[in-house]
Amino acid sequence: QPGALNLSIDNFASNPIQGRGVLVDLYRHFGRERKAVDYDDLMMVMEKDGVVIEEGDILLLRTGFAEVILEMNLAPDKAELDKSCAALEGRDDRLLQWITDSGIAAICADNYAVENFLGQGSDTPCSALPLHQHCLFKLGLPLAELWYFADLATWMAENNRNRCFLTAPPLRLPKAVGSPATPVATV
Repeated sequence: QPGALNLSIDNFASNPIQGRGVLVDLYRHFGRERKAVDYDDLMMVMEKDGVVIEEGDILLLRTGFAEVILEMNLAPDKAELDKSCAALEGRDDRLLQWITDSGIAAICADNYAVENFLGQGSDTPCSALPLHQHCLFKLGLPLAELWYFADLATWMAENNRNRCFLTAPPLRLPKAVGSPATPVATV
């Protein structure tokens, strides 16, 4: 399937994602409870924290989810994880339009899937992960999952910052659609 090769991680390994990372700390505002973050929620957090997203920025979303996983000491509790931390509401058309209009280069989150996908149901046919469909297939916008932002978020809060220089090269795995990345934030 030659067309599927356009989605290969090999493309990003050849030209790694590198640029200004902008941290939005959802955890600081919503805590550890599950929260489907829609457009209004995201804009409220960004306004309160003075976060400005510009074309080409890499959106970094701290939800606290990776911290919850690590606190489980190699014994993750699925029931607890299913009700933990914020995730983007992929069914919010205004949020999807903002992603398009913002011109961001990637979305990186400390949760799995970036978007909320628990308990979703619909009477109409649609993607189970509409944010993935929108970002990956319509925009060609990469998504990164299960990053660890606690230390970066702490440093940024202490220094009244939300921007860093980010380099995130994935492993070069020809024909693969995903890969671990080795992100480095320079502040």
